[in-house]
Amino acid sequence: MAQSAATIRSGDHLAPPKTFSPFSQRRLPFAAPKTLKFSTSSFKILKPCPRPPISASAAPKTTTFHGPCYVVGDNIDTDQIIPAEHLTLVPSKPEEYRKLGSFAMIGLPSAAYPVPFVEPGTDSTVYKVIIAGYNFGCGSSREHAPVALGAAGTVAVVAESYARIFFRNSVATGEVYPVESESRICDECATGDIVTVDLEECLLQNHSTGKEYRLKPIGDAGPVIEAGGIFAYARKTGMIA
Repeated sequence: MAQSAATIRSGDHLAPPKTFSPFSQRRLPFAAPKTLKFSTSSFKILKPCPRPPISASAAPKTTTFHGPCYVVGDNIDTDQIIPAEHLTLVPSKPEEYRKLGSFAMIGLPSAAYPVPFVEPGTDSTVYKVIIAGYNFGCGSSREHAPVALGAAGTVAVVAESYARIFFRNSVATGEVYPVESESRICDECATGDIVTVDLEECLLQNHSTGKEYRLKPIGDAGPVIEAGGIFAYARKTGMIA
């Protein structure tokens, strides 16, 4: 029992408190050697596996997209892009992949968006480019969202900003290019405008209005999407067999 303050006398020496360690009460199941000796003969130096350089064929081949655009506002979530009742469709099955395209953007409220993204009775859209406001793709983290857009025939989304999970899923699946704009383009474009998106020049041209807008570089995500997604890119560049 520790001495109380009243019983401590001049000249007494108190031992410093011990520092608690979770390992202080444990014993090793073996006697630790005082010195460790190694022999270089017991080791084999492994050389890194050679990886082929990325050839010209691995670079993006298509950097320009042209066609009519579909314009939406802010906070378009994944429930609007592809409602939850359609998540039972399996994208790896061609028939169900096409059906996913037919449901793309079907969750948009018709009062705000009277023009359907995909015409009823079809499984593809005429809108190659979607122009959006900020936080596009927010909500639940479903890979079906970019897959549905790609299955419908959309090639690129140009938005003021993205939900991080949608951006990542777009790159991982290789379905659409998630391009960020430097300004708020959605307020100056209308559904049906003919646009050209040039990834190399970081430029969007609206041929219907004659205006041009600067885009942020797609960066390293570009070659991954061009290859068809993260696994296709890894195989193409020799990262995996």
